Amino acid sequence: MTGTLSRNFGSDNVTPACAPILAAINAANEGTANSYGADEYTERLTALARQVFETDLAIYPVATGTAANALALAQIAPPYGGVYCHDGAHIVTDECGAVEAFSGGARLLGLASPSGKIAPGPLAAAIGYANDMGVHHVRPSAVSVTQATELGTVYSLEELAALTATARQHGLAVHMDGARLANALVHMDCSPAAATWKSGIDVLSLGASKNGALCAEAVVFFNPALAQNFDRRRKQAGHLWSKLRYLSCQLLAYLHDELWLRNARQANAMAARLGEGLAEVAGARLLQPVQANEIFVALSELKIAALERAGFHFYRWPLCTVAEGAAVRLVTSYATTSADVDDFLHAARLTPGR
Repeated sequence: MTGTLSRNFGSDNVTPACAPILAAINAANEGTANSYGADEYTERLTALARQVFETDLAIYPVATGTAANALALAQIAPPYGGVYCHDGAHIVTDECGAVEAFSGGARLLGLASPSGKIAPGPLAAAIGYANDMGVHHVRPSAVSVTQATELGTVYSLEELAALTATARQHGLAVHMDGARLANALVHMDCSPAAATWKSGIDVLSLGASKNGALCAEAVVFFNPALAQNFDRRRKQAGHLWSKLRYLSCQLLAYLHDELWLRNARQANAMAARLGEGLAEVAGARLLQPVQANEIFVALSELKIAALERAGFHFYRWPLCTVAEGAAVRLVTSYATTSADVDDFLHAARLTPGR
């Protein structure tokens, strides 16, 4: 970090890797280590993950979140299967058909809701329709939830339990896209176990890259029996690194001593500060409650243009429709400072375009 103000609120992917992660990579770079996951770092990662999540599990490091999601869902949904998810989920809008490609044809079935969450009622109705259609429809096979959601909202434990109970009732496995799971955990103030397998999650895509890692994600099976032959699936997809220690050491550092939660706590605090400030800016309207590290706000085109001219970077968000102006997404990270936030708020107050 240079100490200069950051005006980039485009994503939590824009940040540098955090110091403990880089230190772990440097430490792992000493000497030799067995390849393809037969190294001490990967072995220690499995033991630490079991401790953090308080259960037996199987964990497989991969390099990207797209690979984690697509491989996880390919494992639990056949080529003729359907995966229910929110229609704005990352697997639908941002992963270039990876789930369909890796699964050999499984179909993503999007359910709409303004909160970014899917609910038991619409899920049950969609499954019922598919069952009524018989062989003419893909077979209901899995549910994928995003935590925190693509609209920055967080499923409560009660919401997760109700949703997974509906999935269980119909024999569907449940996947969680946890690209921002740490941010959700901080908001929920609960244990990783409570927010995942104790709430009915079968397989988790555990994200680290958005929260301080260089490039490290993992697929976590809370029922190791579900992971049968997943090692071959990962290999076939090109995500079994020969020098896997460089992924595993990042995840070790990430989970050790709650680094992932400390990083997320900073990101969430900065998002809350930004959301509270925007709520007082004339012409700005928050579109979702600020629960994790994403802020969705409606701004006039004049104000957006003025902020962009001032050097701020953020994205318009077409999945959020507003009557006037446009919806934009602002994202904070572990590296976002109070000065960064205050700089944006100061500019937002000064810029015209109410």
